[in-house]
Amino acid sequence: MSKRKLKEDNFTNGECISKVQWILRERFCHLSPGAKLFGMELQYKHLAELLKRTAVHGESNSALIIGPRGSGKTQLMCHVLKKLMEIKQVRENFLQVHLNGLLQTNDKIALKEITRQLNLENVVGDKVFGSFAENLAFLLEALKRGDRAHSCPVLFVLEEFDLFVYHKNQTLLYNLFDVSQSEQTPIAVIGLTCRLDILELLEKRVKSRFSHRQIYLINSFDFKKYINICKEQLSLPSEFPEKNFAQKWNKNVQSLFDDQTMQDVLQNQFHYSKDLRSLYMLLMLALSRVTVSHPYISASDILEATKLWRVDSKANIVHGLSVLEFCLIIAMKHLNDIYEGEPFNFQMVYNEYQKFVQRKAHTVYSFEKPVVMKAFEHLQQLELIKPAERLCPCAQKEYLLMKLLLDNNQIMDAVQVYPNCPTDVKQWATSSLN
Repeated sequence: MSKRKLKEDNFTNGECISKVQWILRERFCHLSPGAKLFGMELQYKHLAELLKRTAVHGESNSALIIGPRGSGKTQLMCHVLKKLMEIKQVRENFLQVHLNGLLQTNDKIALKEITRQLNLENVVGDKVFGSFAENLAFLLEALKRGDRAHSCPVLFVLEEFDLFVYHKNQTLLYNLFDVSQSEQTPIAVIGLTCRLDILELLEKRVKSRFSHRQIYLINSFDFKKYINICKEQLSLPSEFPEKNFAQKWNKNVQSLFDDQTMQDVLQNQFHYSKDLRSLYMLLMLALSRVTVSHPYISASDILEATKLWRVDSKANIVHGLSVLEFCLIIAMKHLNDIYEGEPFNFQMVYNEYQKFVQRKAHTVYSFEKPVVMKAFEHLQQLELIKPAERLCPCAQKEYLLMKLLLDNNQIMDAVQVYPNCPTDVKQWATSSLN
């Protein structure tokens, strides 16, 4: 009887863990409009008021939301639109066009996407337009229901706004801002960008038609607020089906943040980056360690997640190099030490490597020059070294000046963890004498 009860408990526990994983991953990974905004109350109010004036009163507007990556620009936009769509008048009479600079790489593609999102493919048909402005004007005209007051308001959201700046003559931006300034269909143009100098990139005629409204998003919260955000994001909601498990989970989360190790890890992460996206990725890695046999997150899980999150990608590449390639890296390190970071060429590296081979008189490390050259080129392909100057087609490969993209600490760390590293190579790496 007790065995059967234990099986049932494990099954229930397993279901709870799966549910927890699903809820928290959904929270960390997806920009859910229902998720909570942190430290953006003023920006939210400003943007909501701006779009409400367009959607309800037919007033054209334009604005830029500026902030570093991961600061919540898209999330802020999603929240404002969700709130607006709760108003019946807006829900029935408000059109949205979402463009992205990474996808709509020129104005022709952007115009096709605008036509598709406004469901006007049948209206356009096989018509031929003389210019972009004429085409856009026709699309907006098709949305009119008589006078300006009864036209369909349209919201244009331009993600990666800075990439639209590089379109030929900035035609898309010029025409959108021009419509927003004139007595035509009411539109709102909202650009999302991480470039602080974005206005300097706009042409004079485009800048003159922009309203110069700028909404800045900067994570200005302190460490105490950061801890509270972390607690809130890890806690289970009150509507979680298994109440007992939810209480135990939330109690564990509360006690977790009293642990000094946890405090230190989060303090380190906070100083490294206040970006909430980085925090969510850290919590996600810790969450992946939760199983039926280990049902709650511990400080050691967060510590391991930090090691994974902060892993040095270049050092990882070094771990996978052949012994010959690793020897060339060490030779470059010694050249950097001797010549104080000055560029080197293949011939210098090869000479340094030959000194090591001759000194040890070890045939294992001896390779023909073309083989060593191939290994050197492979390091360049892996971007562990790069040319110090522009490549000249007439220059000999052996004498092209190169720079090492690894510092001494990265190399020495790699030496310690390099699998089956020969003792002679280790000694050569740690030696400061040549």
